[in-house]
Amino acid sequence: MQVQDYMTTRVIAIQPDESAALAARLLSWHNIGFLPVCTAGGQLQGVVTDRDIILRCVAAEEDPAALPVRRIMSRQPASVAPEDDLRFAAEQMARNQVRRLPVLDGGRLVGTISLGDLAKCGKCEMEVSRALNSVSENIRRL
Repeated sequence: MQVQDYMTTRVIAIQPDESAALAARLLSWHNIGFLPVCTAGGQLQGVVTDRDIILRCVAAEEDPAALPVRRIMSRQPASVAPEDDLRFAAEQMARNQVRRLPVLDGGRLVGTISLGDLAKCGKCEMEVSRALNSVSENIRRL
């Protein structure tokens, strides 16, 4: 089972110079947990989450309307390729303590895959459980 069989191809992304306020609105409007940050050509630059906005913008008393996403995004996020095995994706999530991964083909964003996508496939329950436990462990330490 490959990532391309379960990934989401309709991806909402944001460009690095867009504001943190726009990022927050996109997260809310689309009910999603992260935004890939890409160039106009689809090259992944990083990812931004609601947590990034809260901790690196709001808590830091920055103006969300004036702060570009590039200043608060996580750079060099873990990612997978469409042809990668689902178990490898789950291992990447566990290792990096994340629930979602960008899917890249030649550095270009072509989709995303989440723990929820992996759980739906029903083929790698152990890996999904391990990844969820790893992410949850990180949250418990906060």
